[in-house]
Amino acid sequence: MNRLALESSPYLLQHANNPVDWRPWGEEAFAEARARDVPVFLSVGYSTCHWCHVMEEESFEDLEIAELLNQLYVPIKVDREERPDVDSIYMQAVQLLTQHGGWPMSVFLAPDRKPFYGGTYFPPRDGMRGARIGFASLLKELHRVYSQERERAVEAGDQIAQAIRGNLSAAAPTSLPGVHVLNGAAESYGELFDPEEGGVKRAPKFPSSLGNRFLLRYWKRTGAEEARNMATFSLTRMALGGIYDQVGGGFHRYSTDARWLVPHFEKMLYDNALLVPAYVEAWQASGDAFFRTVAEDVLEYVAREMTDPGGAFWSATDADSEGEEGRFFVWTVAQLREALGPEDGDRAARIFNATEPGNFEGSNVLSLSRVPDAEERAFLDRIRPVLREVRARRPPPLTDRKILTAWNGLMISAFARAGLAFARKDLVDRAARAADYLLSAHRPGGKLARSSMAGQSRHAGLLEDHAFLGAALVDLFEATGNARYLREARALHAEMSRSFADRENGGFFRTPIGHEELIAREKPGYDGAEPTGNSVAALTLLRLAEITGEESYREEAGRLFRAFGTTLAGAPLILGEMLLAVDFALADTREVVLIRPASDADDALLEPLRRKFLPWQVLVRSAEGDADLARETPLVRDRPARDGRATAYVCHRGACQLPVTDPAELEKLAG
Repeated sequence: MNRLALESSPYLLQHANNPVDWRPWGEEAFAEARARDVPVFLSVGYSTCHWCHVMEEESFEDLEIAELLNQLYVPIKVDREERPDVDSIYMQAVQLLTQHGGWPMSVFLAPDRKPFYGGTYFPPRDGMRGARIGFASLLKELHRVYSQERERAVEAGDQIAQAIRGNLSAAAPTSLPGVHVLNGAAESYGELFDPEEGGVKRAPKFPSSLGNRFLLRYWKRTGAEEARNMATFSLTRMALGGIYDQVGGGFHRYSTDARWLVPHFEKMLYDNALLVPAYVEAWQASGDAFFRTVAEDVLEYVAREMTDPGGAFWSATDADSEGEEGRFFVWTVAQLREALGPEDGDRAARIFNATEPGNFEGSNVLSLSRVPDAEERAFLDRIRPVLREVRARRPPPLTDRKILTAWNGLMISAFARAGLAFARKDLVDRAARAADYLLSAHRPGGKLARSSMAGQSRHAGLLEDHAFLGAALVDLFEATGNARYLREARALHAEMSRSFADRENGGFFRTPIGHEELIAREKPGYDGAEPTGNSVAALTLLRLAEITGEESYREEAGRLFRAFGTTLAGAPLILGEMLLAVDFALADTREVVLIRPASDADDALLEPLRRKFLPWQVLVRSAEGDADLARETPLVRDRPARDGRATAYVCHRGACQLPVTDPAELEKLAG
């Protein structure tokens, strides 16, 4: 057992019994490297990473390789989900050195933390898996270089560190983005679109690779039907494919092929959290009930399988079980018949495209050929619980029960937005329970923490933790009207302004003032599988400006836009999530305020707002005379409920319409 046994991260604990003498990231490890005058081997991964498991089994459990690591290096293990700031910096080094990246990430550092060599997965021995040089030989050679050719290693480290600093710094501020940014993004998405399968024309296919929520907004803005069609077609094909767990619900990480059929089987909380609002908005924009079904199904999966007893949400489930990727999720025709009986089993096989030869290593990844009709949906609703029960008897893949603030923020938004749209109080209640947990358990000493495990919070909160939770609290405020959530969202953004803001150039750094000094301080400017904190914060700042009337929020959003103006103008898809904020900033926004008397509810007035796609609206719900909320927003001050009935006040471009109590009238005013 090594020092990782004292950690709480599931990924680090997976390595606690390796013969490698792993250390967690920290000054103690680097001090030892300086004292011994040896380099550091940094290994970064996460608990549900398939190739991380492979490298552990092949190399980190190998006694000879472990001895090399222990004698020639100080080995450090990092969970990238706990320390994305460390991961991002050294991923830059690996990409500079190899032109690609991924996990496990393997980086060789001098004791001053500068990288001089790096890569991803390395086979253990020369010639294995087609590699000319294996990991064992590499360890010997790089130690030789560091010992005998120190100047060469130091020079490489200095050059790489300088390049990282350049890559992670934003360009000089420019002018505010205009509508040309949106037009350019729509054109670029059109060029990338796969008309046969949806998404982007390539394999593998990632669910976040096409800006579906942006395309729906572009359709709303311009009337361009092709934009909406690209979004709805992509979302449909994804939900029909094997990337979607047709039995248990929820999306797998990505599709290994161009047909959304065979996935990489891990499930990440953030993927599912980001996809739910896309399906909610697709339902609102199209009226197609299939999109609502998918959104609700994803949330039912999260509630059933990914929810901590305290109400927050776990991080991920593994791709592997019983030593094989996907084994838990796939089916043979015989297994379907055994679970459901011959008749239902054969029908299920036909609907799920399961064949005797199979489509994945002799078994079947289940998929659908088309959107089920009403009778087929009733059949699937009847058999899916049976298949889930049978599947639950199999050895399950590992669940990473770490609670990450940022990812929970995304999922709170998903539950809150879906609950509001679908008139489902149970979904809103789940969002509120998770938010209440984070606002309590993830603020030791009043500062937001990055993560917790078994009730123990760890690591300082980063930009995305503050930004994603702040956005979630605004979503939850709109869904509930509870002034506390608006107040907490404002407090988080005040902390971001104090501790994360780049006061000279605009935008936010990833790490706060006083954080551990790394070789670079990143200002995130790339929306990948997860959006950046800057992109999410931009839209929240604009929403807060509308809700509170405080121009300081809009001014801060403007500085942020200018900080990334060069990227937005020249390569807008790099900041796909920020495009939602740009679109909002350029739109004719509406403020909809619902005031309800003590004797009435606002459900009837909410109904026309729930089913409409209204991306440029902020919603404030208040009981008449709510003094607590009136302290947070002027929109509810001096606005009575008329004639003892719930009343809507709609303002547009600084002009307010006459209050209405009729839902049909509100539907006209809301746009």
